[in-house]
Amino acid sequence: QVQLVESGGGLVQAGGSLRLSCAASGRTFSSYTMGWFRQAPGKERDFVAAISWGGSSTYYADSVKGRFTISRDNAKNTVYLQMNSLKPEDTAVYYCAGKRGWSDPSKSYAFWGQGTQVTVSS
Repeated sequence: QVQLVESGGGLVQAGGSLRLSCAASGRTFSSYTMGWFRQAPGKERDFVAAISWGGSSTYYADSVKGRFTISRDNAKNTVYLQMNSLKPEDTAVYYCAGKRGWSDPSKSYAFWGQGTQVTVSS
């Protein structure tokens, strides 16, 4: 099983940027689709972005398209989420997750990190 640890969250003003990291344990990291999700207070957890095992394919929620970029470094067992032009509505706990296969990249993730808080002030 792969264990995931997120970092990089914090408090930022609207219009600012943050880069989240998700470090994975295990030798099979490079075989997994990785995704980012977020959950705001009182709301369901929503899909944000996904990246295929080799990084050649990415997929984004409409709400973050053009502002967020997902990437991965398989040599470092790490996936990143670069977040630019942040808005107060981006405030949430952000989770990384992994699964096998690229089919329907917004769903059916098998393992999850513990989350990191992102707060965007207006």
